[in-house]
Amino acid sequence: MSNNLIIEREKSLVELERRIAELRTASAAQPLDMSVEVRALEEKYQQILRELFGKLSPWEKVHMARHPDRPTSLDYISRFDRFDELHGDRHFRDDPSIVGGFALLGSRPVMVLGQQRGRDTKENLRRNFGMPSPEGYRKASRLAKLASRLGLPIVTFIDTKGADPGITSEEHAQSEAIATCLQTFATARVPIVATVVGEGGSGGALALAIADRVLMLEHSTYSVASPEGCAAILWSDAGKAEEAAARLKLTANDLHRFGIVDEIVPEPLGGAHRNAEDVVTRTLVAIDAALERLTPVTAERLLDERYAKYRRLGEWQAESLDPIGSAP
Repeated sequence: MSNNLIIEREKSLVELERRIAELRTASAAQPLDMSVEVRALEEKYQQILRELFGKLSPWEKVHMARHPDRPTSLDYISRFDRFDELHGDRHFRDDPSIVGGFALLGSRPVMVLGQQRGRDTKENLRRNFGMPSPEGYRKASRLAKLASRLGLPIVTFIDTKGADPGITSEEHAQSEAIATCLQTFATARVPIVATVVGEGGSGGALALAIADRVLMLEHSTYSVASPEGCAAILWSDAGKAEEAAARLKLTANDLHRFGIVDEIVPEPLGGAHRNAEDVVTRTLVAIDAALERLTPVTAERLLDERYAKYRRLGEWQAESLDPIGSAP
């Protein structure tokens, strides 16, 4: 994404990164100790990182969530101890924008599902830029029902701008497929842990995010609509996306404060892509810990607490004030 704010900022680091690498190589190739110079450059590098990424606005976090090098769902799934992918919705076709199947997280068998973007143009076209069709949601619903029958916990990874909005998807009942997915996850009699790892956009994200425990990476986003879409709807001006991002309250901190997200997984300075291996490891540890707490809970209690969790969302109580602002 050429207009990504984060990528533009990272360009200022390229020369310094090159100089540090060259100095390390030169230091290793000769007896002269250059550790002081290397350390000075590394300290300067960290200082610049803090200046560039130490405090990000909601709009900047949107761009961080969209970074093309950010770990995708398959980057997390590939780190499971085993993954046997299952294909197809048993109605029409397989949708590559949702991957899922049996997996082992340590010694724990689970059903894992994730929305998958591409790394390059060819893969993005094949996976429809991570925007699932009705067949993808029907596949997700099928696998969730299978997991429920087999007593397997469900792990999902959320990363989509939203469901595919094309005419073909509408003709194939996109809204019905998403609604069925919501019902399936809401009534599954097994523990569910969902993690927002990139963008969580609209009902297309929510379809895989009904869970007993919702995790979210620090610089991911999760909202009812994209900032651009929200700005176009509210002000008929997509150029006001930055203002919309601030008003949507789409950051992990906002959502944790509202009780929509249960846990925030920290990211390194500069974003998850700067140390993807560590971020993936910490995320899987957090998921496993959540499943450890949920596994002993009975199915009836899981359903009751899941219902109560989502009934609480959006609660609001007006102040008891008369029209001029004084108590009645």
